[in-house]
Amino acid sequence: MAAPDGELRVLHPTGTQLRALAHPLRSRLLGALRFHGPATSTALAARLGTNSGATSYHLRQLAEVGLVEDDDEHSNGRDRWWRAAHDATSWRSTDFDDDPDARAADDWLLRHQARVASDWLHDWLEIREDWSRDWRHAADQSDYHLDLSAAGLRALMDDLHAVVRKHRDAPTAPDTERVTLLLQGFPSTERSV
Repeated sequence: MAAPDGELRVLHPTGTQLRALAHPLRSRLLGALRFHGPATSTALAARLGTNSGATSYHLRQLAEVGLVEDDDEHSNGRDRWWRAAHDATSWRSTDFDDDPDARAADDWLLRHQARVASDWLHDWLEIREDWSRDWRHAADQSDYHLDLSAAGLRALMDDLHAVVRKHRDAPTAPDTERVTLLLQGFPSTERSV
């Protein structure tokens, strides 16, 4: 759900927000709300295979730090609906150099996201034959190894994010599907020197 002007609502979390998000169920709840849209705690519990009491508790924890909010458009007198307060989260690990607890949350979240991304790729590889030839041809898995400075890597990532925004904002065609794009850039563990 984008902001009214069409801009993506990106959260640059505080240490408190990052620590709240560094919990397996909370990160799954926020992800489900972002991917599938607003839902009740009961619907989220069913989707994620947990109980609604735990789901309600953790949704309130996320709401307390501004990561989720009530969705008044769907809520009625009986059911409380929740939605993600932002479309995406972006932060730099260096933002938390002076906060050991936030650094620990950062470490957990980055490792958790790497596992989730690996699962997404694995799931695609398991079902790709169920998709049309056009979709299988469009899907891509590439790796590149470049020699860049830290500033060069930052410029490359900024350029790639701009390209993603251009495609995100383009008019949608009738055959549109949700696409997962994993965009990562980091110094190689196999150093070139």
